Amino acid sequence: MYYCVNNLRKFTANRSLFGSRQHLVVYFNVSDTNTRLRKNVALIVETSNAYARGILHGIRDFLNKEPGWSIFLAEHSRHESVTSFPENWDGDGVIARIETETIAGLVRRMRIPTVDVSAARLIRGIPWVETDDESIAALAFDHLVSCGLRNLAFFGDPAYNWSKWRAEHFEKIVTQNGLGYSLYNLPKRTESQPQWYSEWNRIYEWLSRLPKPVGIFACYDAWGQQLLEVCRYFGFKVPDEVAVIGVDDDELLCDLSYPSLTSIALNARQTGYMAASLLDRMMSGEPPVEQKYSIKPIGVEKRVSTDLMAVSDPYVARAIAYIRERYMENIQVEDLLRCIPLSRRVLESRFRQMLNRTPHEEIVRVRVEYIKKRLAKSDDQLAVIADEMGFSHPEYLSVVFKKETGMTPSEYRNQTSRFVKKRIEAIELFPNSESAQRADTSS
Repeated sequence: MYYCVNNLRKFTANRSLFGSRQHLVVYFNVSDTNTRLRKNVALIVETSNAYARGILHGIRDFLNKEPGWSIFLAEHSRHESVTSFPENWDGDGVIARIETETIAGLVRRMRIPTVDVSAARLIRGIPWVETDDESIAALAFDHLVSCGLRNLAFFGDPAYNWSKWRAEHFEKIVTQNGLGYSLYNLPKRTESQPQWYSEWNRIYEWLSRLPKPVGIFACYDAWGQQLLEVCRYFGFKVPDEVAVIGVDDDELLCDLSYPSLTSIALNARQTGYMAASLLDRMMSGEPPVEQKYSIKPIGVEKRVSTDLMAVSDPYVARAIAYIRERYMENIQVEDLLRCIPLSRRVLESRFRQMLNRTPHEEIVRVRVEYIKKRLAKSDDQLAVIADEMGFSHPEYLSVVFKKETGMTPSEYRNQTSRFVKKRIEAIELFPNSESAQRADTSS
């Protein structure tokens, strides 16, 4: 695999074997004095999964704003060792997923500024940028409870710190709310991948013991897809008996799952951007600080695996259906009471019993979740979104959004940054164009 970086002229190539696949790693040695002013940066980040590729996209976003790096990038998967560095590589910095002792040893020997984008924590004394696992667990809980589920479970892998942390946060929030909870952890292993078929019967026995319907938070999408396969093979109905939510929002993997997998979208691009920004400052002389920079998730991408409403109270179920049908309108609790023969006090009591929130809180939650998706996935102006949703003024939408999320719509859009690159290009390449002006004022 060739990676041509910065249109440099001379290169030397090493060949190395990764398992049974041969990879060609290319590094460009440049004698030009002006070009050497660029900083040589190694990206030891796998290219085999959506989250890691998102990190690389974020690094690219940073370089679009702050060019000046020459990149070394070797194609590899998550647990492969990178052994193909040229002997004469003169590096200035590293961004790495330090997930094995081999990679940790390689990075230590370099003795150059390093930012870690892994949760394994194999090297101390350096900054690390990782997912906000408490927020991820809270999103999973809120989504499953909004489906009316009262029995919840976690499907995890103790080989990864992020799985253990997500399990701990999820159990805490579930038990604090007085709901049923169960945990299944894959057994410890020496190899990188579980022996899934030898594990299926134990997973089946666990699923059989769970009260139904149950909502299961899988530690990430790959394991969520495997869990859905177990459900399909043994005849558990998804989502009616078992609802599953994963993490990463790997669109290809989620859509290949049967049924399609609901997932929490992570902000991998922001992770990459933050890591690049930190490294750039460190290469300019700022001392490293051992600190975790937590990146909040974007939101939930609902698919078939959680497409249910498991609410036993018929009046609450009717109210939820009404909210989901008309959330784009500026509906109020009074609108619900016109079609449901209950007093406000009784309806609120039943909502709290079923969903642990009031009808008003549910209306606001559904509307804010929609606003989040619009902000993350489009560059529509806030005034357009406010008008479509029945807000009298964009400022009022901003007040509601900040009260619920702790951020203004503009701050949220910048944090999710799926469209940051598009806005940067529009503003920098065509600063006086209509698209640039629209991008600059869209939030």
